[in-house]
Amino acid sequence: MNQEVLDQIERIKIKLFLAKDADKDLKVFGSSSHEYILGERANKEDILKFEKEYNISLPESYKAFLMHLGNGGNSYQNSAAGPDYGIFPFGKNLEEFVYENPENALKQDCKIYPNMSDEFWGELTEKIDENISDEDFDVELGKIFGGILPIGTQGCTYYYGLVLNGQFKGRVVNIDIDRQKPFFAFESNFLEWYERWLDGIIPEKIMKNDPLLYIFTLSGSVNYILEVYFSSDKFEDKYECLRSLLKKDNLDSETLDVLLKQFYLTSGRERQTLLQILTKFDYNRAYDNLLAYSKENLLVVFQFVFWYAKDKSADWLDVIKENVSKINDEETFRFSTYLLKEMNIDYGSIIIPFTTHLNEEIRVTAYYSLGQLENKADYLETFIIGLNDKINRIVHTTLQALDGVKEEKLLKHYKNIAERFPVEQDNILINLNNRLEAFGLTNETVKKIQD
Repeated sequence: MNQEVLDQIERIKIKLFLAKDADKDLKVFGSSSHEYILGERANKEDILKFEKEYNISLPESYKAFLMHLGNGGNSYQNSAAGPDYGIFPFGKNLEEFVYENPENALKQDCKIYPNMSDEFWGELTEKIDENISDEDFDVELGKIFGGILPIGTQGCTYYYGLVLNGQFKGRVVNIDIDRQKPFFAFESNFLEWYERWLDGIIPEKIMKNDPLLYIFTLSGSVNYILEVYFSSDKFEDKYECLRSLLKKDNLDSETLDVLLKQFYLTSGRERQTLLQILTKFDYNRAYDNLLAYSKENLLVVFQFVFWYAKDKSADWLDVIKENVSKINDEETFRFSTYLLKEMNIDYGSIIIPFTTHLNEEIRVTAYYSLGQLENKADYLETFIIGLNDKINRIVHTTLQALDGVKEEKLLKHYKNIAERFPVEQDNILINLNNRLEAFGLTNETVKKIQD
C-alpha cells in the first residue's frame, strides 16, 4: 500500500472524529443509525478467502478501508459509519440487488458505465416486465447488475454498489433496484467517495482551522472547490464543483462575487447552476438575473425561488400574470401555484383559465389549487364545470376541492355524478359521499331529489 493511501486513511480517521463532533445531535441522514461507529478491522486472510471463493479481485481502495479503518458497526444490517445507512459489513448482504447466485453474478463483467444513454439502459432492462417469472427475473437482474458488489443502502430501493471489474473498477455507483438508470459517483475510488462524505458534514468554519486537510475532495473547502473549478476545462468537473458549492451551508460575499462574474461568462447547464447557487445564498443579488432568465426558462426560475426564497414569492406575481397564456406544461404551472399560495392572496382569477386547459394534469392542479383558497365558494361556477368534466380524475379532484363548501346549487351536479357512477370508480363515490354528508344525503338518496 503506497504512502498516498496511508495518508488518506489517516485523514479519514481525523475527519471521522470531526464529523461526529460536528454532528453531535445526529441530524445528518442515517447518522442516528450508524452513529459514526466503525467495527473491528477485517484481516487480510479473510479478504483473500472471499476473493478466492467468488473468483474476484476487490478494489484496493475498498480493501484498504476494511483492513485499516474498520468493518461493520451498529447501523442497519450491522453497517459501519458511512453515507446514509452506512457501509455493509464485509461479505454480507451480497444478494441485495442480485437476489440469488451472487457467486456467479459478482464475477460477471460490469455492463453499466458512467453517462450511459437511456437507450442503452432500456435495452439492458427490456427483458424485465410484469409477466416475467421470478426465476427469469433473478437471472436478468444478475446480468444487469453483475460485477457490482453491494456496499450500502440509502433506504427503500436505493443502494450503493462497487464496480469490481473493467474500465470503471473501484467506482461507486448509485443503484435503484426498481431499475431507474444508475448513476456513478464522481470520485474514482471508494476512499475518495468516503472522504468526500465526511467533508460534506464538517462545517466550513472547522475547515478553516486546518485548510490543507480539505484539499482532496469536492466537499472540501470552498477555496479548493473553486480552484478545481477554474483549473478544469471539462464540463463534468466544473458541474460537480458547482453542485458541491450548492451543498454548502453558506458562501461568503467574495465567493458570490466570483460566481456572479462567472454567470455572465457561461451558458447552458453551467450558467443555470450558477444562478441556482446565487439564488440560494443571496436572492437579492440574484434577482435581476432571475428576472432575465425567466424569459429563457420560467420553470427553473420558479423552482429556484420556491426552493430558496419562497418568502419572496410576491415578487413574481406580475411575472406569473404575464405568462398565463404561455404556461403549457404541468411542472411550470405547478410551481406557479406553489408561489401563488405563498403570497396569501386570492389568486382564483389567475387559476381559472387553467381549469379548461387541454392538459389533464394542469386541470387537476388548477382545481386542487382553487380548493386551497379560503374563499373558494366564490368560484362555484368554475367548480361546477369540474364536476361535469369527462375525466374521472378531474371530477375526483373537484369533489375533494369542495370540502367545506355547502351550497344547495351543487346538489343537482352531485346527483348527476351519482347517476353517472352507479359503482365506484377512482374513489369518486367516496368523495361524493363526503360532500353529501353535510346535506344528510348519500350517493343513493341524492338521486331522489328533484332538480
